[in-house]
Amino acid sequence: MKTRQEALAYGLTFPDTYQEAPFHDENWQLVRVKGSRKAFLWTYERDGIINLNVKVDPEWRDFWRETYASVLPGWHQNKDHWNTILLDGSIPDQDIKRMIAESYDLVTDSPTKRIYEAVKKIPRGSVATYGQIAELAGDRKMARAVGNALHNNPDPATIPCHRVVNSKGLLAGGFAFGGVEVQARFLREEGVEVIDGRVDLKRFGIRADQSK
Repeated sequence: MKTRQEALAYGLTFPDTYQEAPFHDENWQLVRVKGSRKAFLWTYERDGIINLNVKVDPEWRDFWRETYASVLPGWHQNKDHWNTILLDGSIPDQDIKRMIAESYDLVTDSPTKRIYEAVKKIPRGSVATYGQIAELAGDRKMARAVGNALHNNPDPATIPCHRVVNSKGLLAGGFAFGGVEVQARFLREEGVEVIDGRVDLKRFGIRADQSK
């Protein structure tokens, strides 16, 4: 991720967000959450480089700054709670997306965050349906939101979205990280049998006690 457009486009994939230029200066483009109008992504060009300001949990603040030289204390914002990301090509896309996603979660009661936490509860060797994840996340009606969240998974290493299937056990044709065959390979590596793009939910579906 090297451009403002890429960063803004990713920020706008989160629920109930919109873009705004609040200072009558096109150099400053923000992504806010509807209702609260809280900004979780600030973009601007400075010294020829696109900068992103993102809110950060103090527990992760120094981790990101120490991991990447291009993550700095928030410019013109509270340096305890904001980081600045320089889009100079030195930070992997997945980590930039993770920082943006964390910023979104910090400024909102995020259904996306609840979805990701629910997915983390699926044990290795098991699968869950979109409906089950929605229910674990607090609203059984948001199964479609589960699909959207998993398609934009910022951290597949710790959020195992490959363990989510539809109500019939079918794998996701639009699996975000390579399609049905990649999802099937990940599941087989964990001991889940996949036949013709389908998992037997009676054998491999999570039970109520497994999701606690």
